[in-house]
Amino acid sequence: MTAIKCIGILTSGGDAPGMNAAIRAVTRSAIYNGIAVKGIMRGYKGLVFDEIVDFRSQSVSNIIQLGGTILKTARCKEFTTPEGRKKAYENMQAAGIDALVVIGGDGSLTGAGVFASEYDVPIVGLPGTIDNDLGGTDSTIGYDTALNTIVDAVDKLRDTASSHERLFFVEVMGHTAGYLALNSALASGCEAAIIPEMETEVDQLAELINNGFRKSKNSAIVIVAENPQTGGATGLAERVKKEFPQYDARVTILGHIQRGGSPTAFDRILASRMGEGAIEALMEGQRNVMIGIEHGKIVYVPFSKAVKHHKEINRSKLELVKILSI
Repeated sequence: MTAIKCIGILTSGGDAPGMNAAIRAVTRSAIYNGIAVKGIMRGYKGLVFDEIVDFRSQSVSNIIQLGGTILKTARCKEFTTPEGRKKAYENMQAAGIDALVVIGGDGSLTGAGVFASEYDVPIVGLPGTIDNDLGGTDSTIGYDTALNTIVDAVDKLRDTASSHERLFFVEVMGHTAGYLALNSALASGCEAAIIPEMETEVDQLAELINNGFRKSKNSAIVIVAENPQTGGATGLAERVKKEFPQYDARVTILGHIQRGGSPTAFDRILASRMGEGAIEALMEGQRNVMIGIEHGKIVYVPFSKAVKHHKEINRSKLELVKILSI
């Protein structure tokens, strides 16, 4: 493999707190090692429509504390077509880009894998998603910040919940993964977490009601992962009205508030380590891998493994939520 002289960096999919810290780390680590950097605006759309700009060390000054992404992000239907990817590759070549660093979730890394296989482009991915649903890494960039945002919101909600005899359903993101729901429920002292991983095993709402969650309490807060199959918090509240009319149910949907805010120290450090790890990986000749972290150490995870959603939840935490909610 020829030496990499210039890399392109893009953020794709849903934004996550810490993406800017990762952009900063990738940019400065590359420059430190004598590699030029190009910023690609609006994800894969910027590759297809040639929105590519020179990045210098100053380009990433004063961004480590910012949420969102200075590179912006957008959906790109064109990149899903062979014609669009061909155009992206031609623009990449014209800009002198030898390799890519892609920051995003499973869709972004899946697209990177297809692009790399078609054009033999060295690509390294960084796991940027609040859902924490990528395999091969203990945590994804943005997850810790989103978790703290949820806990802060639930703490505020509890102040009003304690004034009323109500069952509050709080919907959080994660329609295929319950990490945010489960861990925020545990951290905020909620009565239960209703998560996708358990939907085929047990009727979680019926179990919650039948266990008599209000024996010693005048209110209860349940964290619910968004889920098209159950209808999320709204769907569960509708079920309560029909099947358990004795309970007064209320719904709070946190929505995109979970994506925003200044990243926590944990996410800034994680993004910084992973960003530097991406450049190290490219210099070692790695390709089609995501940078993960396991037991505190940087690891290289093949894209195929990262996007499989085989990451299991810690079921003992579900039992712990139940035990501590009596």
